[in-house]
Amino acid sequence: MKIVFAGTPEFAAQAMRAIYDAGHEIVLALTQPDRRAGRGMHLQASPVKAFALEKNIPLLQPITLRRNIADPEKKLQAEDAYQQLSELEFDAMVVVAYGLILPQEVLDITERPGRHGSFNIHASLLPRWRGAAPIQRAIEAGDAKTGVCIMQMDAGLDTGDTVLVAELEITKQETSASLHDRLAQLGANLIVETLSALQAGEKIMRTPQATIGTTYAEKILKSEAELDWSADAPVLDRRIRAFNPFPGASSKMNGEVLKLWASSVAELQAPRVARPGEVLGFSDRGAYVQCGNGVLEVLEMQKSGGKRMDAKTCLQTFHATEKLFFS
Repeated sequence: MKIVFAGTPEFAAQAMRAIYDAGHEIVLALTQPDRRAGRGMHLQASPVKAFALEKNIPLLQPITLRRNIADPEKKLQAEDAYQQLSELEFDAMVVVAYGLILPQEVLDITERPGRHGSFNIHASLLPRWRGAAPIQRAIEAGDAKTGVCIMQMDAGLDTGDTVLVAELEITKQETSASLHDRLAQLGANLIVETLSALQAGEKIMRTPQATIGTTYAEKILKSEAELDWSADAPVLDRRIRAFNPFPGASSKMNGEVLKLWASSVAELQAPRVARPGEVLGFSDRGAYVQCGNGVLEVLEMQKSGGKRMDAKTCLQTFHATEKLFFS
């Protein structure tokens, strides 16, 4: 089939590669404009753009797809994208973590007679965790499972009918990085399965989302990174894992900001009255830290500008004569 693909990060690029490898023709790729990143703040292409260039797939990078915008430059880009989509021959559109809203008039193009519409790969079990950060919020909330929904898109925020759903268990050691990779593979498999069914002329069953149980996964902010040690140990453990790799949970010691990358809830009770954030002692490679309720074993840390290392080694570099405290 002829596919228009819209996406930006690696999660999207993995689905794009799977669609390409399955023999479908990607006739146009849409991705966000290059962003400055890294220490040198150089412009960097998105993973979707990199794959499109590698395979000589036509590419558009509009700032917006809204043609009713006042800004002349943005309006021109949106007009050009709309015109190209209107004139293009394709069978369906696949949207994965694109980062731009598709106006109804763009969705209408994909739903013209003879076309199958627009399909989105969403990394949650809708209607739970609609929105920008479903992977991180599922871990942070302590969900036991998550999954991928292939959704027939409408103008709402992740409100369309689902056509294919698969679940994954969230393990006790799961980080956003590890769950991202598993969900990306699952999503790639499901979208290929969906497109194969459409190509074979099979009827796709659409299931409206439940009207109860809706939650929204708000965008992760850097301001959420700092840990509050008065929280319970399981809450802090989930936040550390949810914020790995971005923005990275953080805490201060002796005025220095440390990133915390891995932890577990310790089967340990403080031997005496200890205040939240106090380092109680060390395990083979970690450090036991008192929380508001319970003890957290911090396993992996990083000093500013340094490398990740086991927490025990990192904290022993402080050479404290008294108790160590996170603040």
